[in-house]
Amino acid sequence: MNVDQTQFRAAVLDPARTVPDGLIDPEGRRAGKRFDVYRNNVVVSLSKALAEAFPVICKLIGDSNFSILAGHFVRQHPPESPLIAFYGSAMPEFLAGFEPLRNLGYLPDVARLELALRESYHAADGTSFDPVILQDLPPERLLAARFTLAPALRLVSSDWPIAAIWHFNTTDGPKPEMTQEAALVTRPGFDPVVTALSPAGAAFVEALTSGETFGTAVEAATAIDPEFDLTPTLGALVSGGALTAIIED
Repeated sequence: MNVDQTQFRAAVLDPARTVPDGLIDPEGRRAGKRFDVYRNNVVVSLSKALAEAFPVICKLIGDSNFSILAGHFVRQHPPESPLIAFYGSAMPEFLAGFEPLRNLGYLPDVARLELALRESYHAADGTSFDPVILQDLPPERLLAARFTLAPALRLVSSDWPIAAIWHFNTTDGPKPEMTQEAALVTRPGFDPVVTALSPAGAAFVEALTSGETFGTAVEAATAIDPEFDLTPTLGALVSGGALTAIIED
């Protein structure tokens, strides 16, 4: 007898469901304990994959709490792709609606950052240009130029200090100050790098990624902070290999 795949999938992820019809053990008996073991192994494996994908979230709430959270997530959001490396894309939205952790408002954005790091790691390579080109470009041409950005670049804006939280929990960085912050993710080598940006710096990068000119991007930043210092943000883009080409009309 064939087993209905929809029923099988639902039963694997819901311990309250009975063993699907047609599922038997090697002796021809209706599968019971064997299916329970399989069901538990599936959830444990997916939970472990989530812990590997969101190590900072796991550290912030503790292993036991993450195990509970992962169990709920797995049952509500089963994998949609056989590529387990990309499992967990719904985690930010899930955390935002997970009542037991509602008081930790920064968790969804930290999860977004961890997803951005994974996406950056798996993104296509990009070839950055020599930064000397920027120095040699006359100001009027630089302001009118647009930039092609590396596929690995990601920007995660937040009302929370997510870059500082990430560094504090992964690299022993300083204790975060509760202020608005964005996280720039670049990949100068094999591994992504996280750089904290001010809201103005984030506006500058977002404008560049939207195809705006360098001058328009500066205007977007100074509209938020009239005293915006371009040097740190531009330096992070250059050192991160995020600028791959200059386009002059």
